[in-house]
Amino acid sequence: MPQPATQTIVNKLCHIALGANATSSIGTPLLTIKGVILSLADDSLSISKVSRFYATPAFPAGSGPDFVNAVLEARTSLSATDLLARLHHVEAELGRERHERWGARVIDLDLLSYGDLIYPDRESFAYWFDLPLEAQKQTAPEGLILPHPRIQDRAFVLGPLCDIAPDWHHPVLGRSARELFDALPLEDRESLKPLKES
Repeated sequence: MPQPATQTIVNKLCHIALGANATSSIGTPLLTIKGVILSLADDSLSISKVSRFYATPAFPAGSGPDFVNAVLEARTSLSATDLLARLHHVEAELGRERHERWGARVIDLDLLSYGDLIYPDRESFAYWFDLPLEAQKQTAPEGLILPHPRIQDRAFVLGPLCDIAPDWHHPVLGRSARELFDALPLEDRESLKPLKES
């Protein structure tokens, strides 16, 4: 039987990282992340899994209060660029301002993956993937880069991702989330502290 023309077809698997370390209009960082997860679920984004919530040190070290971090898995009918625009809209509604690189924030939403898409191309991904740390502190891509070029570096992303998708494979590196997490320094892995509220 044909589908009604108005029905949304939700079909692309994606992963979104959430982080906060400043109070928002919703409340504490934990309450903010929980509220954002509820607000994101609609006809265009069907959330299937949410990781535990973690307390993690601000990055770089000493740059602010601890973060609350989580990762969700969803299926979406939006294009990758439209999904990113929606995430940026949610950030703006909560007062996120992008003045200071890696500064305190009321909410940070990062599109980690969108199927196995490498966007906009391998060359652009490679540029941001290979960018030295000092350069990362000064600049960020103006457009979408997929997969997120810092996934493999960040325990606060890989730890929660392993909760819900340990077998997710990086489309460029060819390694699973679990393999990437296990390759991180022990100090980074042990910096993740599951929150009792989760």
